[in-house]
Amino acid sequence: MAVTLKTKFGQIIWDYFVMTLGAFIYVVAWTSFMTPRGLASGGLTGLCAIIQYATNGVVPIAWTFPSINAVLIIVATIILGKGFGFRTIYVILISTLLFEIMPRFEILYSLPGRPLYISEEVLIPIIGGLMEAVGIAMILDRGGSTGGSDIVAMAISKFWPVSPGKVFLVCDILVISSLLLIPGKTFQMVIYGYISMIIFSVVVDYVLLGRKSTVQVMIFSERYGEIADYINQEMNRGVTALSAIGWYTKADKKVLLAMVRKSEVHLVTKAVKSVDPKAFMAVSPASGVYGEGFDEIKTGIHIDKKKDK
Repeated sequence: MAVTLKTKFGQIIWDYFVMTLGAFIYVVAWTSFMTPRGLASGGLTGLCAIIQYATNGVVPIAWTFPSINAVLIIVATIILGKGFGFRTIYVILISTLLFEIMPRFEILYSLPGRPLYISEEVLIPIIGGLMEAVGIAMILDRGGSTGGSDIVAMAISKFWPVSPGKVFLVCDILVISSLLLIPGKTFQMVIYGYISMIIFSVVVDYVLLGRKSTVQVMIFSERYGEIADYINQEMNRGVTALSAIGWYTKADKKVLLAMVRKSEVHLVTKAVKSVDPKAFMAVSPASGVYGEGFDEIKTGIHIDKKKDK
């Protein structure tokens, strides 16, 4: 029991460390690259940046970011639970603190004469988008959020099979377009914002969903029983033994079929090789696997499980 509690506590500490690091990367993307160049990406932070530009810095991101999020936290707590709300509050507080502190380090601005200066302006939204995506993905992966469109994305993803990146895409188009309402901002800046938006959406999906992608594994071996036991007992994955006929030998055989995460393929390969070096494996990607141990079937229809019992 003590070991379990210790492990759980260690996992919580690690989750908050990852979220803190993700928030730092996210804030640096804005304070070092985006805002010093007068650019805006999407989401709530993009909206806050536009407000900062419109007020000539009188109302900074460090003010609007926590204010707007205060309302969204209530929504997150109601829809996604208290655990989500608490972690979101933590990330928002850390991000707000960083948005207050990091702009003071002007040496980190990507401006002429500074270490992080990049002459090719088109690279700024690319770098900013990449850093934003990595930071947000780290936070979302640990059950947190920086608020804003993150809450919208996670709320929709809870009930419908829509990727976070697609939700961000719609919100970002609206936010970035509003940059043209500010005097002095050009269409080129809007295009740069769209570049950052696209990179952000693609990378978020890749980091969050790529790691969870599922593959179908078919194993041909005379020692299928030992391999099946390993997949079932050691990996806690279901496995099915299909009846087949080897057409060359006309002998009855068993073919194992299993669905595993892409990150688990090396475990299956290692087990198969150790049990039967002559075994044959076929691995193919699965576009969607729903059910116990994988993704939840999401239809938008709420089912009361208590009534089914």
